[in-house]
Amino acid sequence: MQKTIELLKSNGELRVIEQELDIYLEIPHLAYAEVKKKDGGMALLFTNVVDKKSGIKFDEDVLMNIFGSYKRCELLFGRTIESIADEITKLLHMKPPSGFLNKISMAGELFSLKNIFPKKLSKEGECQKIKYLEDEIDLYKIPVLTTWEQDGGPFITMAQVYTQSFDGEMVNVGMYRLQVYDKNHLGMHWQIHKDSSHFFDQYQKAGKKMPVTIAIGGDPLYTWCATAPLPYGVNELLMYGLIKKESAKLVKSLTNPLYIPHDVDYVIEGWVDTKDMRIEGPFGDHTGYYTLEDPYPVMEVSAITTNKKPTYLATVVGKPPLEDKYMGWATGKIFFPLLKTTAPDLLDYHMPENGGFHNLILAKMQPHYKGHAKQFMHAFWGAGQMSFVKHAIFLDEKAPKLDSYEAVTTYILDRFTPKSLFISEGILDALDHSSDEALVGGKLGVDVTAANRVEAPLLLGDEELLVRVKELIPDAINLHQFMRRTKNPITVISVDKSKNAKSYFEALIPLSMHLRVVVFVDAHKNDIFNAYMLVWRVTNNMDALRDIYISGLMVAIDGTNKNSLDGFDRRWPDDVDCTQSVVESLKLKGVWDLSEKLYEKFQLS
Repeated sequence: MQKTIELLKSNGELRVIEQELDIYLEIPHLAYAEVKKKDGGMALLFTNVVDKKSGIKFDEDVLMNIFGSYKRCELLFGRTIESIADEITKLLHMKPPSGFLNKISMAGELFSLKNIFPKKLSKEGECQKIKYLEDEIDLYKIPVLTTWEQDGGPFITMAQVYTQSFDGEMVNVGMYRLQVYDKNHLGMHWQIHKDSSHFFDQYQKAGKKMPVTIAIGGDPLYTWCATAPLPYGVNELLMYGLIKKESAKLVKSLTNPLYIPHDVDYVIEGWVDTKDMRIEGPFGDHTGYYTLEDPYPVMEVSAITTNKKPTYLATVVGKPPLEDKYMGWATGKIFFPLLKTTAPDLLDYHMPENGGFHNLILAKMQPHYKGHAKQFMHAFWGAGQMSFVKHAIFLDEKAPKLDSYEAVTTYILDRFTPKSLFISEGILDALDHSSDEALVGGKLGVDVTAANRVEAPLLLGDEELLVRVKELIPDAINLHQFMRRTKNPITVISVDKSKNAKSYFEALIPLSMHLRVVVFVDAHKNDIFNAYMLVWRVTNNMDALRDIYISGLMVAIDGTNKNSLDGFDRRWPDDVDCTQSVVESLKLKGVWDLSEKLYEKFQLS
């Protein structure tokens, strides 16, 4: 990690914060603001870290936002992201060579692949220079952050969680949030669909405790590898070897059989009793909402080790944009060749940051026949982590660049009709809060690969339309029409909700000649002129099976918070918001420098 700090410094990518700041809210709030700046701001090194509640002053520094820009991602990878994707493409399309020179060339390429496999060392690692065993174990001596006011406690957020199958044949490195319960217990938030959860099931059936080792820090690529969407049973550290052209060097944990990289900063070893489940959460997550309390497995810590000068690596999640925007960009580019093996006619795909990754994907494809896009939708919803995607829009090869949002939105709306919609049901990420039933809900596919002939509505001005809408919907507070120049303008209507949105939609049918796509949102906490945050809100809040209504050419989406009016009996979580008193404290200390314009745009509170 010290090498990473020097690399960031030498490239002008590090901001050092020397003022005394608290692990409770202050440090994560500042990192949350930093990544909202242009190009992701700077990496932050906090050198004066305290826990005011316990009176502890930490010796180690806290490092955050290291992946928080495109430039920093490539610095940490040590090469361009495109070069990694090209290499994977080449490997996937490798054919038997013809001719002596080609055979020699391929032999060299294959020989270099020996370096992708992790190498186990017999000696002690740098990460084991300082040891805390038995009564010396104390998680509170690590500067674990509490990010949000409603969080259930401190959470480790940049963990590499090392596990293995019951028979020891498969190993996994995953990234899961880890709640600190006390000095020697952690909550394991591995969701039901994750590899570590599958391993847990094996130990549970055998009635045995499960070994788990958590690493923090070291080469940043270890952390990225923990997020890599590789197939079940494939060791994520193979990606480290492929990218770095050298093996990840591993050492054995002191108190369990698992191996971890020799040069990480912290190692937390332990065992999970498969009979012991404890309430974990709530936690302000990357959806921008709190994920609520739920029972998860518990790890009892059996050892903590560190290197001689550890740096604690952390991230902060909440409303977009976030550090994971840039990590996700790298992941999308690198794994695109693998996705094409499932969907060979896929030309490009893009997950807008304000769609929360799983909530919205744009995909460009080469359609060959009628219904091809719908076939693609099934392929997407069955492909690894793509199976968690809630809303997917499919465009043809003539569409603009997928990250040119104005142009691509125009392209979509000029080709859209209600028959473009395909609604299905499937699995959802455990963090999703919008469906009537946890883990399962509506999926929406939109096929705009065909140029449907669409008649534009008879447009009215916002003020005139609002008057007419209020006559039909007294709960309407305000409205704004986006993309008026297209065949399907989007009318956002804010409401002080007293009815189910379906009744609002039915009331609007007399105005259908003036409306095409209607979006209902709550008046509270929504700015109807802020398209960026409206996309975030609506893709989070909707379930396609329940919240889409169609009448003729008019389509409505219910993006409101759900409650008993909607027959929704799950608990609806709160938004993740900054604590205003903490922001004011950071301003007084002279470290908060986020503009009010960005504060308002990204709705930090």
